[in-house]
Amino acid sequence: MQKREIPRPATARAVMPLLALAVGRRARLAEPPPGREIPGRLGDLGFTPGTELRVVRRAPLGDPVEIEIRGYRLCLRLEQLDGLVVEAEPREDGR
Repeated sequence: MQKREIPRPATARAVMPLLALAVGRRARLAEPPPGREIPGRLGDLGFTPGTELRVVRRAPLGDPVEIEIRGYRLCLRLEQLDGLVVEAEPREDGR
């Protein structure tokens, strides 16, 4: 049986782990995958589905990560961000 690829509408955004988002890229927090939840503390800090965020910078060894969300910035450890998924905004060059 052959696998068929389902075409995505041109407006669909790629869903990816937040940790894979490049520095400077904007994205919207997506609904967590089935069986996962956004941790309560992150929810209290404004990490709710549909919220725009940006990776500002990463520490030299990659941990922690500075995130801009809802007009403020905070640094979080990789383990705190693990499991969060985002819908990346298209870059200006269309990719």
